[in-house]
Amino acid sequence: MAAIEFDEIDLAGARFVGTDLSSAVLRGVEVSGMEIESPWLFEGGSLSVNGVDVVPLVEAELNRRFPGRADRRATDPDGLRAAWASLERVWAGTLDRVAAMPPGTAEVSVDGEWSFAQTLRHLVLATDVWLRKTVLELDQPFHPLGLPHRGADKGCLDMSVFATATPTYAEVLEVRAGRVAMVRDFLAAVVPGTLGEPHTDPWRPAHEQTTLACLHTILEEEWEHHRYAVRDLDAILAVP
Repeated sequence: MAAIEFDEIDLAGARFVGTDLSSAVLRGVEVSGMEIESPWLFEGGSLSVNGVDVVPLVEAELNRRFPGRADRRATDPDGLRAAWASLERVWAGTLDRVAAMPPGTAEVSVDGEWSFAQTLRHLVLATDVWLRKTVLELDQPFHPLGLPHRGADKGCLDMSVFATATPTYAEVLEVRAGRVAMVRDFLAAVVPGTLGEPHTDPWRPAHEQTTLACLHTILEEEWEHHRYAVRDLDAILAVP
């Protein structure tokens, strides 16, 4: 498809969701107040602003803001166990924060994004996809409470297994705690040889992913969605 060119167009306040802007070129643009959320920014890509690749700067700043995040790419069992322990501590603090906020906070959506409860439901699904289905190859890997990602290729999922009714926050917490414990238990027993074992990619069946790659995906999902959750909790608190 030929590249689209915008010349002297006012896009102030525009919102792009699930949009492919890779290799887009912006020249002489006003970007004050512009916000970019790209969870794939750190997967070998680049983002140049005024000739400076800002990806390493963003990566370093996020690692500073979220202690333990830098460990998400650990490659050995001890490192992976430490990385998961850090995540558990971070999420425990965030869960305590939500518990101290007004009732119903967990169900509040900010700017159409997932609520805190929905975020936890999606992380249940992430564990089910990458650990229970891909690594453990369970016959029935998915919990009905899991929440598929909006815009994701749902062709690889039997959508009939997922609940249509909205669960209570208490139900979400119970299932989420079980999945967190499952990852912890798996990592407690994992050995170096296991990390290199190949598995069928759940989204691209013609490709393979190692156990280590699956664990890295779980860690990435956890950190990215925690960042989103904290961002939205801050926005909720900021409302007078």
